[in-house]
Amino acid sequence: MLGAILISYVMSLALYFASYRSRNVVTALGGNSGNFFYDFWIGRELNPRTGFLDWKFFCELRPGLIGWSILNWSFVAQSLAVGTFTPSIFCVALFETLYVLDGLLLEVGNLTMMDIVTDGFGFMLCFGDLTWVPFIYTLQTKYLVHHPVVLSPVYLGLCTALVVLGYTIFRGANTQKDIFRTNPKDPRVAHLKVMKTSAGKSLITSGYWGVCRHPNYVGDWLMALGWASFTGVGGYICYFHPIYFGILLIHRQFRDEEHMLAKYGEKDWKRFCQEVPARLIPYVY
Repeated sequence: MLGAILISYVMSLALYFASYRSRNVVTALGGNSGNFFYDFWIGRELNPRTGFLDWKFFCELRPGLIGWSILNWSFVAQSLAVGTFTPSIFCVALFETLYVLDGLLLEVGNLTMMDIVTDGFGFMLCFGDLTWVPFIYTLQTKYLVHHPVVLSPVYLGLCTALVVLGYTIFRGANTQKDIFRTNPKDPRVAHLKVMKTSAGKSLITSGYWGVCRHPNYVGDWLMALGWASFTGVGGYICYFHPIYFGILLIHRQFRDEEHMLAKYGEKDWKRFCQEVPARLIPYVY
């Protein structure tokens, strides 16, 4: 972990100073403030590259996600070695690995994420990708090595159902959006209701995206809650992940909507909000 933290600092500093190599460098929207500390944090250059290698896209999907899975299965192996293996630790490692595989195999969909499109590649993303994800997201499996939790088949089934529900919403919403962006006339999305904007763009107002404005975030959070649930009620430290992740997603939802307001204009955005009033949870938020 210490090594990952040091690499995060070194890489962030190198990327910051490298962003001044040319006047033609494409800077992030908020990363060129002139304040060293803020620009270092948010990232000055939008997509730093070395030849064909896009450092931000690489770090977003490779070291952190793969490291997350490797550490998870290392903890599973440790539990087998010390005699604390339970179905709970196996389920957490399995479902989190499937989530990682989803991100790696369907990586094209990540190109529209705010991290890629608008944020620079600074310490925030470096630390998040290289340190936070592999070492914080493995809290559940690490906890279960030292505090094995034997859950009833019914409880295991409920936790599994929560993860499956979350993944269904997460993948269904993202797939629907990606197909629509690629080909709105595709039979899988042609039936969806849309709202035409004055800029000529179309916003989906039915299907997953008619239930709330950010259904993919809802599915993502339900999966995080499901993973933590496999630790039972005693592993309260393991619920840090869904709590933190929920706060992060709400913050990201606000940033998304600010971006959409600027992109489509106040009139069209207000009209869209009337069509789809729920941000995340219908009739609640």
